Amino acid sequence: MKCPFCQHEDTQVLDTRISEEGDSIRRRRRCNKCEKRFTTYERVELAMPVIVKKNGSRTEFDPVKLRSSLMLALRKRPVSAEAVDGAIHRIEEKLRSSGEREINSGQIGELVMRELQRLDKIAYIRFASVYKSFEDVTEFQDAIAEVGQERKPTAK
Repeated sequence: MKCPFCQHEDTQVLDTRISEEGDSIRRRRRCNKCEKRFTTYERVELAMPVIVKKNGSRTEFDPVKLRSSLMLALRKRPVSAEAVDGAIHRIEEKLRSSGEREINSGQIGELVMRELQRLDKIAYIRFASVYKSFEDVTEFQDAIAEVGQERKPTAK
């Protein structure tokens, strides 16, 4: 760690403490050249992957856009704000934990569909009809049948 006073690269850690929240580490350091003391903080940085769109362009992940997509599908549906927040959190965690630097926008669409399927079947059908670009009624029927099959217990 460089000394912020003299730019010397040789510093010594005098004390290390974990923050009360447990999300950062505070270190007291001393420069071995000018002997001045300073404090540094270490925090985990988990970057979201860059989104690669269908046309090949790249953009940063936008949680506001994710929320607006979910809310549009859930419009006038009986789903709580807490449930939506939970879905967004799960999607963000899956993206972070993927370890990927770039992710296809289609993968995000699939994650959104999976969460909507858990939250509300009607919202799932709404989103799927746009996301999958349904061309005719049979594609709607297939999606509805797929959702209907999940509800029925398997016969033994």
